[in-house]
Amino acid sequence: MSAAAAARLILIQLHEVMASRLHAQGKLNQVVDIIGNALDSEVCSIYLLREGMLELFATRGLNQAAVHVTRLGVGEGLTGTIAQNIETLNLAEAATHPEFQYRPETGEEKFHSFAGVPIVRRERAIGVLTVQHTDPRRYEEIEIEALQTVAMVLAELIHNAGLVDGEAAGDDASTLSGQELMTGLQLVKGLGRGQAVFHQPRIVIEQTVAEDTEAERQRLYLAFDKMREQIDQMANQAEFGVEGEHEQVLETYKMFAYDEGWSRRINEAIDSGLTAEAAIERVQQRTRMRMREIQDPLLADRMHDLEDLANRLLRIVSGQLGTAASSGLRGDSILIAKNLGPAELLEYDKRRLKGVVLEEGSLTAHVVIVARAMGIPVLGRVRNARGMIRDGDELLLDGDIGQLAIRPNQAVLDAFDARYARNREKQAVYARMRDVEPFTSDGTRIEVMINAGLRDDIPMLSLSGADGIGLFRTEFQFLVSAALPQRDRQARLYRDVLEAAGDKPVIFRTVDIGGDKSLPYLRVETGREDENPAMGWRALRLALEREGLLKVQARALLEAAAGRTLNVMFPLVSEPWEFYQARAVFERQLAFLHGQKRKLPEAIHYGVMLEVPALAEMLDQLLPELSFISIGTNDLTQFLFAADRANPKLAERYDWVSPSILRFLARVVATTAGHDVKLGVCGEMGGRRLEALALLGLGFRRLSITPAAVGPIKELVSRINLAELQRDMAGWIASPPVDMRSTLRAWAEQRGMEVE
Repeated sequence: MSAAAAARLILIQLHEVMASRLHAQGKLNQVVDIIGNALDSEVCSIYLLREGMLELFATRGLNQAAVHVTRLGVGEGLTGTIAQNIETLNLAEAATHPEFQYRPETGEEKFHSFAGVPIVRRERAIGVLTVQHTDPRRYEEIEIEALQTVAMVLAELIHNAGLVDGEAAGDDASTLSGQELMTGLQLVKGLGRGQAVFHQPRIVIEQTVAEDTEAERQRLYLAFDKMREQIDQMANQAEFGVEGEHEQVLETYKMFAYDEGWSRRINEAIDSGLTAEAAIERVQQRTRMRMREIQDPLLADRMHDLEDLANRLLRIVSGQLGTAASSGLRGDSILIAKNLGPAELLEYDKRRLKGVVLEEGSLTAHVVIVARAMGIPVLGRVRNARGMIRDGDELLLDGDIGQLAIRPNQAVLDAFDARYARNREKQAVYARMRDVEPFTSDGTRIEVMINAGLRDDIPMLSLSGADGIGLFRTEFQFLVSAALPQRDRQARLYRDVLEAAGDKPVIFRTVDIGGDKSLPYLRVETGREDENPAMGWRALRLALEREGLLKVQARALLEAAAGRTLNVMFPLVSEPWEFYQARAVFERQLAFLHGQKRKLPEAIHYGVMLEVPALAEMLDQLLPELSFISIGTNDLTQFLFAADRANPKLAERYDWVSPSILRFLARVVATTAGHDVKLGVCGEMGGRRLEALALLGLGFRRLSITPAAVGPIKELVSRINLAELQRDMAGWIASPPVDMRSTLRAWAEQRGMEVE
């Protein structure tokens, strides 16, 4: 028997119970008997959330005296764990689970097997449905899916009967007043001011059990057709001004919309006896549970895309209100959402959309790539934003520092407006630096380049007046693709970048994937999960193992650079032999193209990223082979201090201008002196004015930074007397002050420089 058939048998009987005149308790008493009989399970119990505790409300098989007596906290015991994590448990031996708790009043000591599913309404657990058996056995997948379907129908019965607590405290923003400040993750930088608009009203499913499954199926097919038509139309009409990876994002999104596996799962849920709306929600609940288990951030982002499509399909099939985009924005607005799909963002009028606030979201999310292309600031990971904000509240979104002001008072409004005005004034000053070459006041030319990774970044080369692209992250194309990008597609991107850059140099970093940037279509077998992915099987280590991956990229880069100079940089090099092996891959592809009489690059310059401290000890061996070295200060810092930069407790603990880092960098500068090798920094450190001051004082003459930092760094360079700075820095390195940051700040302030 299939899962759908098993669930359908139970739902037919449940439908009769729900339609009866029995009171709620009587209905639940019958429900546990129906489920127990259908699954041949000796115990079936329902726990409901009342006064913040999970109360045993009905049972078949446990002591009846325990009903309304046994209570568990959310997170307590197996049942509490299911409610807290909104997850399913399926155990052959319940007592082996670390959260197992024995309640003697229930008489459950003779039962070994245990399975439980959450009863979910509006994305929160309002109860738990459990089954138990004396024999140690795991319940079949068919039985678990039947339980999950039944739990969904029970949620409707329980809610309508008013048996559980109301909405969780804090979910209702109607009583909120006064100013609130919230923080989040900077996803797209920028400032935005506007009225709060909620992206999506909650959709209430009025009926879960189907009267006619074929009629429900037809409603679903029509909704799918309409949804796919909408997605195609949006993808065709989207206007960004510049081609880019956001177009690939939309193609991947469309792939989900046409995914047969997804539509088949919804059809199977209809087969079990659910309405079209309930079937979509049933599959969506399963997706949410899977999302909670996913550690891979990229795969989690793709699951969010699927959730976005499910929401769209649910709105269409139910005929309920659409998103706020359907009624249009009435003025300057900040959009509030749990999460957002790329196509949903495109529905909004970008002239009035001034920012986006997400309760979830990540730097690699598809919606972030699209928002960046649209020039809309985005703040993510703002916990309980939908609970703290009311529709129409005045909001100030500061994507530069990751802060959101809700219902700001006049003083905060004035300060924000003043900052916004100052930013505009500063941007005007920095804009005037666009065509000014960055010379220090005593005549030393500094190279100021940009970091890039998307086609959207390329126009910033001319807009900022940068000297070139010091780091082009090639992995972004891999991260937004549904499958490994083909060679011709890679070559097209690289060729477009080189053509857009014109005479300015572009340094392509070979693909840096693996670790925390894993790809679902490229599984790496390490034998175990990396406990510290930053130090794991990633970047050049992975590329050398998967030589086919590096070989395809090498050919694509060589073909794209035909008739031009190609600059190639290898990431995470630890020892010279890794560089030699990687260069050999390129040389073999070069020989192949030569044999094919293909046009070749005029010159090829090879370089490395110095991120692993061990490489500094071997630079004397490698320098004759290199054209340039770029120091990745983000990774280098965490390796030097053994401090995971993803750990919030350590994020602010170690200072980029601490003497230990500056001494290490000074030693690298000294090692490369006298060699025809360009030395630069391509980490975030170079884009901060005070840190850039320290780097220039150490002897660095090339900085590769974010496009927004080019103007500020150029302006700083013009104020520096480099000879004086280097002399003082040498003294500080030899005899470090107590607080290097304060010392640098005071030095700059004495000379009228703003460094913060």
